[in-house]
Amino acid sequence: MSNDTNDTDPPDEGTDASETETEEAADEQPPRDVLAPSDDVPVTASADAEADADATEESTPSSDETDETSDDSDAPTDESGDTDPDPDDVPDDIWRELEDEPTPGDGTADDDPATGEGVYGEYDDEPETVETIDDLGSEVTVDADLEIDEDEEDNLLGGLRIDSTDEIEVPDRLVDQVIGQDEARDIIIKAAKQRRHVMMIGSPGTGKSMLAKAMSQLLPQEDLQDILVYHNPDDGNEPKVRTVPAGKGEQIIDAHKEEARKRKQMRSILMWVIIAIVVVYAFITGPLLLGVIAAVVIWLFFRYTSRGMDAMVPNMIVNNGEQRVAPFEDATGAHAGALLGDVRHDPFQSGGMETPSHDRVEPGSIHKANKGVLFVDEMNTLDIRTQQKLMTAIQEGEFSITGQSERSSGAMVQTEPVPTDFIMIAAGNLDAMENMHPALRSRIKGYGYEVYMDDTIEDTPEMRRKYVRFIAQEVERDGRLPHFDREAVEELMLEARRRAGRKDHLTLLFRNLGGLVRVAGDIARAEDREYTTREDVLQAKKRSRSIEQQLADDYIDRRKDYELQVNEGGVEGRVNGLAVMGEDSGIMLPVMAEVTPAQGPGRVIATGQLKEMAQESVQNVSAIIKKFSDEDLSTGVPGWEEDRYGASDYPDSSLAGTDVHIQFVQAGQQGVDGDSASITVATAVISALEDVPVDQSVAMTGSLSVRGDVLPVGGVTHKIEAAAKSGIKTVIIPKANEQDVMIEDEYEEMVDIIPVSNISEVLDVALMGEPEKDSLLDRLKSITNTAFDSQVSGTGSSNPSPQ
Repeated sequence: MSNDTNDTDPPDEGTDASETETEEAADEQPPRDVLAPSDDVPVTASADAEADADATEESTPSSDETDETSDDSDAPTDESGDTDPDPDDVPDDIWRELEDEPTPGDGTADDDPATGEGVYGEYDDEPETVETIDDLGSEVTVDADLEIDEDEEDNLLGGLRIDSTDEIEVPDRLVDQVIGQDEARDIIIKAAKQRRHVMMIGSPGTGKSMLAKAMSQLLPQEDLQDILVYHNPDDGNEPKVRTVPAGKGEQIIDAHKEEARKRKQMRSILMWVIIAIVVVYAFITGPLLLGVIAAVVIWLFFRYTSRGMDAMVPNMIVNNGEQRVAPFEDATGAHAGALLGDVRHDPFQSGGMETPSHDRVEPGSIHKANKGVLFVDEMNTLDIRTQQKLMTAIQEGEFSITGQSERSSGAMVQTEPVPTDFIMIAAGNLDAMENMHPALRSRIKGYGYEVYMDDTIEDTPEMRRKYVRFIAQEVERDGRLPHFDREAVEELMLEARRRAGRKDHLTLLFRNLGGLVRVAGDIARAEDREYTTREDVLQAKKRSRSIEQQLADDYIDRRKDYELQVNEGGVEGRVNGLAVMGEDSGIMLPVMAEVTPAQGPGRVIATGQLKEMAQESVQNVSAIIKKFSDEDLSTGVPGWEEDRYGASDYPDSSLAGTDVHIQFVQAGQQGVDGDSASITVATAVISALEDVPVDQSVAMTGSLSVRGDVLPVGGVTHKIEAAAKSGIKTVIIPKANEQDVMIEDEYEEMVDIIPVSNISEVLDVALMGEPEKDSLLDRLKSITNTAFDSQVSGTGSSNPSPQ
């Protein structure tokens, strides 16, 4: 049966997925057949009922109803000859409720007897469906009652006149709490309305999981279903699957359990009556031992045959009876069984001790997410075969449950197809797309949307006001933190600017920023303050440093202890470079160069665990050095063999007759990656070639093109702060990065920041010794004058984006 049929005709949702179109076309199929298969309570009630059902020809659903009715009349008569008081009254009541199709809130059995509200309570009166972008997230005003000073909109709070965040009203719905991700929010609302799949790619902490949860609140909850698994008397290894409206499953289970309890009670009474008769008869006639043995045999017989009665109680694998919104299932990192469902192993598979196969069925996340949202972060961590099966579930809208282990008895069990009508939200970083199954991505893209999550957003008064709301949201969500006063909020706003790494932008990595909010709140709570203050935020910034930042600070302190850092005087061939560790910490990394006569063709030899990009940057530097030195290349040396060095030998070209040794001092096991040390390497080599000392109070960072242009790099703010901590007085950065500098106030007076555009400007600042330096710069400018002048005059400040 298609999913469309299930959506439009709830009473027929429980029909067997394997039924033919002819059976589906039967318009008069009663709800009783919907709730239970033909082997339901009346059929499995007793041996007599089964015999009657087998003897009756089942040609149409109408005849099924007739057969079951006749079975009902026969079923109450058991072996004792007594008649049950119609045990099928409860199931019939349930079926009649479905026939009547009660409306929540109309006073029917589904209503709360105390309030008269329906199963979904207030959610039915106020539907959660949002249909316009104006009703979502960032379009929601901070608080209509708050006063905004338009003349002060440029301040850190966007003109808000508040004393603390407790004046900010926090929206109830997640979708209204989304900040900054306008495009992603727009796509989520469209996808929820049209039931489209979505793939969100972006950095961790940008709100992917929050948007997925928000989507589950936008889906209609009236379509939710309970999923029941029944015993199949024809094939125990192929349990039957039925779906019923949410909340009806528990009633059906209770009815079946009550029916089973009554039948067990009747069988127990019958058993003890028979045993009593046998024992009394044996006592009267003489052989008492024979009577006791007969009684034991009778007890064992009844005990053995009563096990089959458990099979009449269905197993509810999905219960949405108390669900107030559409299901949200986070299947991130789930193994195959947890995602696709599984069947438990049964160590007792014979002798009447086995567990019915339908009772061992376990649903997967794809089944629990039926009519809701399935969220899978880091899609590339899923096994490729699991991704293929997930694609099948998306395509077919149903997926059978079977044992995932071939060594388990559950592998022999396979249910009828179980509904999997969910909306798929896949998420991950950029590398998540590399190991993602192409067909699965095509399925998502062909029937949905792909969206990239922004890391930063433009710093506007409206966004600053929403950042204030974000802080209030974090406080309310935690429930244990004191609210933040105005100065504390302003300090957090400065930190948001700093973490953005771009001028006039704010970071959208809210998870990390939320961590700072919680640490600051914990500090204030420990001091028993009414509000969190600016001092608490400053202290939290020190306590909430990342592991990389703590290692970098410890590294700097240890270098000071062993006098490995040189921050004054001049040294030939030694330059203080700057690097980043992780995402939010900087470190000073000295680079040394030495020029020696070559024992054969000259080479450039670099050490320090250089990664691929760092190796390429050294090769680019060698091009500048060759042009600067005005020497023949090593390939022009007599006897030079072009293929002398293999591809793994690094590098294979340099100046003729000269070896240039480059060392990244104490780079550590993690090595060096990236090309931000290019100007550092070039300065060290040129200094070594010309015996011109380098000012050790200067540190630098920047990428270098083969024509001598200084290109922008990342992490400039953290690098400058690391230089200041190390006692450096001057820091050279690419001119294109000048707008990205947002260092803490305490470091502003400690260092001078000098932006540069080409290697000549770098050498002008870094080298010492006026006569030697002037001669060197004049010669360098005369050699590369065309390249530098054309770049400066022709391109201006249009530099590439940071590497």
